[in-house]
Amino acid sequence: MTEQPLQQEVSIEELQESIDELSAYRERLYNDVVGLGKKLRLSQKKIDATISEHPELTRIDEVLDQLKAQRNAQSSQ
Repeated sequence: MTEQPLQQEVSIEELQESIDELSAYRERLYNDVVGLGKKLRLSQKKIDATISEHPELTRIDEVLDQLKAQRNAQSSQ
């Protein structure tokens, strides 16, 4: 068997596809959190605070930033 390098160079198209899919997932999760907050009749301030402190949304934003930076770095090469 041949070993592949740990970090393979990915194409800009693959990065963009990952960004698009993760963005769509983030949008669904965001809408779910807002929808649940409204069902629970939370104030908009409380919903906003929940969103800003939501660990999964925060992590998705971090990963999206990394993917976008990687895509931009590759496209400028």
